[in-house]
Amino acid sequence: MLTRPKLPVPPPLRGADRGSFAEDTIKRRLPEIARRVLRENELPDTAASTSSGQAVTAIEMLIAEMPYALIRPLTDTHAPDFALWQSAIDRYRNQNWLEIPWFFAETYFFRRIIEAVDYFRTGIDPYRQQKEEALVIGLTAVPDLARELVITPNAGWQEELFRRLLSGALWGNQADLSLWATDDDEKPDHADDQARLAHLLVDDRTAVADRLYALDQMRLDILVDNAGPELLADLMLADYLLACGKAGQVHLHLKLFPTFVSDATPDDVIHTLNRLCAEPTEAVRLWGERLVQAQVDGRLQTHTHPFMTSPHPLWHMPDDLRRQLAQANLIISKGDANYRRALGDAHWPYTTPFAGVVSYLPSPTLFLRVCKSNVLAGLTPGQLTTLNEQDADWVTSGRWGVIQLA
Repeated sequence: MLTRPKLPVPPPLRGADRGSFAEDTIKRRLPEIARRVLRENELPDTAASTSSGQAVTAIEMLIAEMPYALIRPLTDTHAPDFALWQSAIDRYRNQNWLEIPWFFAETYFFRRIIEAVDYFRTGIDPYRQQKEEALVIGLTAVPDLARELVITPNAGWQEELFRRLLSGALWGNQADLSLWATDDDEKPDHADDQARLAHLLVDDRTAVADRLYALDQMRLDILVDNAGPELLADLMLADYLLACGKAGQVHLHLKLFPTFVSDATPDDVIHTLNRLCAEPTEAVRLWGERLVQAQVDGRLQTHTHPFMTSPHPLWHMPDDLRRQLAQANLIISKGDANYRRALGDAHWPYTTPFAGVVSYLPSPTLFLRVCKSNVLAGLTPGQLTTLNEQDADWVTSGRWGVIQLA
């Protein structure tokens, strides 16, 4: 059984890569996210887990550290992932924010925000305001499709509807609050099907539809990414597969704590379902109630695992998580961070055979990912030539995506 990629793994991306998106993230984007946390939250005067004793001071110190200070150990010893993080940090204790791998730096940054607000004692979600704004926007686009969904039990398998829902689940990933605020005019948004299709770099919808056609009452595991519009799209896909009988169980794998600004936690799922059940549109309420009933009878389940907010590549997954994912007939991996974790956030040539990188996965896996970082595999040389000619920032702009089956 393979437990790592078949191919030799290249070096990881680092903020020390001059002129890179990773460097800009460490020097500019992450400090600005921390400043926005300070602007949008009335943080408690004290957070006992921080060395400074104050949440605001702890975040200000975090900003001041970046990018040249050496990273330090965590201090919230009561946290359920404390030991996992300490062992990971020990490896990089004498390196600064630019020297450590970029994925480590980003995950460590968001973990430091959680330490600062003492999340595991206070439950404070430092990104709640932004997530709520995104959810409100997402709910405006729900009613028409909800009307279609609530009649699916009598309609059976409809491949065309499945393909539309899969496309919606992909492009919902454009709503990424770690890159664009809800009111950001630069935020990418493919509002029509023609634009979405034109920006697909890999389209394996037919292959996955063919796989599902032969299955009934399967187990589907979704590695969830963002709350808000993307989570709504994921719930639509999950509900449809349950309602038409293709899935007997859907397992949502969520984040242990708020991270990457908009990543979904179990609390976000609960809040989203409560909002659906309280919506004035009848079809939306019925859809929300159907999802709640699926939770009650065990067909829709939620999970967290400390590994999924760790700084490690996916092939380091612990045995208990591997056993759980191995039970799935299909895994759907959502979003950029999960894609980066699956590829080890490494300098793979973009034409690297995708299957040779993710060969360690325990079950067939479909990646729905909008490109927002310099990590990618599975393209053709011809695609690269065309993309570089027509869009200089294509790999980080959020305008291009993949539906990529391994």
